Amino acid sequence: MILVDTTIWSLALRRKAGNLSARESSLIDEWRRLATGGQVCLMGPIRQEILSGIRDRAAFEVIRRILLDFPHIVVIDDDYDRAAEFYNTCRSHGIAGSAVDMLICAVAARSETAIFTTDEDFTRYARHLPLRLHGLSTRKDPT
Repeated sequence: MILVDTTIWSLALRRKAGNLSARESSLIDEWRRLATGGQVCLMGPIRQEILSGIRDRAAFEVIRRILLDFPHIVVIDDDYDRAAEFYNTCRSHGIAGSAVDMLICAVAARSETAIFTTDEDFTRYARHLPLRLHGLSTRKDPT
């Protein structure tokens, strides 16, 4: 499974195709490939971030229903402790991370899932934490 971060979900569900760069279109193609293959999952805090800020109630409901089709990794109490440890580890290396990012890292590490994101902060976290990042390595990345 691949834990898809908010940045990818937003591209796939909230952006109009005509407003996407070639790179963004490639990322959505990869998301579709993973979703079609049953490899996509998410977690509650990511779901909350995706749904936050949608002003149109009908659009909110459409996206909410779409998200219900994907498996969710449940956050457990130990994840919060590990997220705090991850925060401390990153901080000791001069890297500041948000509480949500560290929770995503903790859940991904526990569940042994790769994180699919465009957020470069995760690249910095992965230098010091037991994380795997999913990329477009199987496809040529357009520039």
